[in-house]
Formats: sequence, C-alpha cells, structure tokens
Amino acid sequence: MSGLAAEDAVGPIMQVMQAAFDPVYGEAWNHSQTRSMLAMPLTHAIVAEILPRPPEAQPGEPIGFSMSRRIGDEEELLLIAVMPEWRQFGAGSSLLTQVIENAKDAGVGRIFLEMRSNNPASHLYHKFGFTQVGLRKNYYKGADSKLYDALTLALTL
Repeated sequence: MSGLAAEDAVGPIMQVMQAAFDPVYGEAWNHSQTRSMLAMPLTHAIVAEILPRPPEAQPGEPIGFSMSRRIGDEEELLLIAVMPEWRQFGAGSSLLTQVIENAKDAGVGRIFLEMRSNNPASHLYHKFGFTQVGLRKNYYKGADSKLYDALTLALTL
C-alpha cells in the first residue's frame, strides 16, 4: 500500500474506479472530481498495488484504493474500491485496516461512511464493527429506476 502524493494518486485511483464501480448506480467520480477532492486539505488516499516488486521497479499495478477526509475528530470514508478480479483476496480489508489505523494515529474518534443499502461491501464494514447510525430512504437510483436506501455507518475508535 502506498500513500501517494495527490497528483500521483489520481491516475491509479481512476484506473481502479472505472473498473470497480457499476455504472448503473453512477457512483464513480470523474477525473476532475477526484483531483479536486485530493487537493483539499486533510483528504487522504491509499493505493493498494500488486506486490512484491523490486524496490527499483516502477510502481505495481493498482488493485484498490481508499479515499477519506478528516473533519475535526471525525474521518469520513469517501470511497473504497477493489478491482473486481482482486476481490475476496483481502485487499479491501487491508485498505480499511489502514484507514482505521491512520485515523487512530491522528486521534480521530469516529469514522463515518455512507453506502447504498445493497452494497456488496456491507459485510466488510460490519466485520470491522461499523454500525448503522442513519438512513436516507430511496436515495440511490439503480437499473430500471429501482431505488435504494442510503445507509450511514459509523465506527467508534
């Protein structure tokens, strides 16, 4: 995993985002949105790469990323994604572990995230101890205009 400088993280993040987010839900950010968010103070990105690799080699292919921002003593997990072919190998758990550890090191008290009610990653969040603290009914639109609730989850550190 690497914490790349904002300008270096955009390319790998976009590569993963385009493959990982189902276009039916319109949740993927575009290049401009990603670059703008990464330029904001207290926004953090972590990129997971294929390892091992020789230290003198070019960075490995990105397989996942997380992006979060700190506001006071809270951290908001904005995005976390893993390439479809790398799911179920622990990359999501590793990314979330790193987000949590970084937040603890910074003295953060709680981590929040919002997700679609049918998000397949919900099991990951619950495994780490996140609990539902909010609900927005019919917030996300999917295929055939089907509506899904938005769930707000929190983890107290």
